[in-house]
Amino acid sequence: MDFATLFRTKENLNLDKSTLTILRYIAIVGQLLAVNIVFFYLDLEFPLKACLFVIFLGLLTNIFLQFKIKANQLKDTYASLFLLYDLFQLAVLLYLTGGIFNPFSILLIIPAIVSSTFLSMGTTIILGFITSIILFILTHFYLPLPGLLTQGFNVPSFYKFGILISILIGLIFLSYFGIRFSGETKKRSEALNKLQEVIAKEYELESLGGQAAAAAHSLGTPLATIAVVAKELKKEIGDNKEISKDLDLLISQTKRCSDILKKISKKQIEEDKFLSNIKFEDLLEEIIDSFQETSSKNIELVVDDDKNKISIDRTPEITYGLRNFIGNAVKFSKTHVKINLKSDAQNIEIKINDDGPGIPEDIISKIGEPYIKSKSTEQNSNSGLGLGTFLGKTLLERQGASLLFRRNSDLGGALVIICWSIKKIINS
Repeated sequence: MDFATLFRTKENLNLDKSTLTILRYIAIVGQLLAVNIVFFYLDLEFPLKACLFVIFLGLLTNIFLQFKIKANQLKDTYASLFLLYDLFQLAVLLYLTGGIFNPFSILLIIPAIVSSTFLSMGTTIILGFITSIILFILTHFYLPLPGLLTQGFNVPSFYKFGILISILIGLIFLSYFGIRFSGETKKRSEALNKLQEVIAKEYELESLGGQAAAAAHSLGTPLATIAVVAKELKKEIGDNKEISKDLDLLISQTKRCSDILKKISKKQIEEDKFLSNIKFEDLLEEIIDSFQETSSKNIELVVDDDKNKISIDRTPEITYGLRNFIGNAVKFSKTHVKINLKSDAQNIEIKINDDGPGIPEDIISKIGEPYIKSKSTEQNSNSGLGLGTFLGKTLLERQGASLLFRRNSDLGGALVIICWSIKKIINS
């Protein structure tokens, strides 16, 4: 793992300033309440003035952060400096009030956990390492617990190191959880953004025909006017061959534009009827034809068991999802792809088989998640990061489909099974 990956320098990592400010105010108020209750209510002795001075410095830094820092989003490095200060501030307070025996010593892990959720792994590792060193120091060097300045307070060494180990385990566990949680959330957020882009693009392409028809309708009148005016001018000019030649060209080009616009308008009407209702067999044949134009592989469609030939709304989600999985089968197959369409009164099932290497064992349980990479050398040269599969799966599931992925098919490669209930596909 290189420096750029560890600190994710290519990503725009930020910590919201208001979030950090509120968290620090909560910490400061909590510290003030704790030291005052212990000193004045419980009447226990400890260096109160030194503690109040440390808390006051923390308050000043937070006021500086709130009013002097103009950016609403703090960069990774800048945010880590404030978290590092909070770590040292709390360490000093713990040193003055009993070290690792202080019940609040567990709060030392908070800066590292905040970093693991919002900032880079490198920053989290640095904060975690510094936290570990501080914990070791506070295990051996500290002032007595409040109220025990004049009394001996001895505990077995194994108990002291037990506290240390338990806090370190909590630090490692929660930091790891934060790193994984934030990483998975970010990947899924990016994948969902890609999904929205795909859907928007599909709907945009679908609407182009309607826009073209509207343009044809709007341009029809001015083109007819141009043609009429050109013909009248030709009559008035009479025998002027040079100008008549130009006018004939203008009239012919105007007629050509009019014919083109009529074709566009007519095509849009035909496509509207086709797009509104389509059988699965026709949709699959259309997708297969588009791949056969660019691939020499044999793509076979079997519809013998398609008993219920219902018509469905041809949505961009279904079209893109099916195209994605058929495209994957064509990409990874050696020579043959087989698509089985089966339907009855209750369900519709599409099986996409190929004779390729199949789905690798190390990702079969994760298939459908975004940004996954197989370790298989056989597929690494062609495989991506699973984003296309995630998009296709998500789009089809939004249309009521359920998907199953199998390692081996009838042809020996991968198998994708896409199922709908008749009720869901009609009502989706």
